[in-house]
Amino acid sequence: MSQFEHVTVLKKANVYFDGGVTSRTVVFADGSKKTLGVMLPGQYQFTTDVVEIMEITAGDLLVLLPGETEWKPFTGGMQFEVPAGATFKVDVKTITDYVCSFISVS
Repeated sequence: MSQFEHVTVLKKANVYFDGGVTSRTVVFADGSKKTLGVMLPGQYQFTTDVVEIMEITAGDLLVLLPGETEWKPFTGGMQFEVPAGATFKVDVKTITDYVCSFISVS
């Protein structure tokens, strides 16, 4: 899907790591949320509250997923999932564009 329709975009940016990672929150009619973001080259660590699916739309990075010992490469067109309450690390090699979907389990 190259675009989202009938959504609300929050104006305030989410800025992390002194601007190394930025995103905007998109809210869908059903209340679900995604963020559209950009990561600059660098290493970052994130912690999840809910299950997250990270879709890489462009770029090149390595990801160390929870419980793993080896970094895995991801490029545009690939995605990975992180469980709720987990920490994961990314090593961004080139400017990376992403969509993060937040999956709440009811």
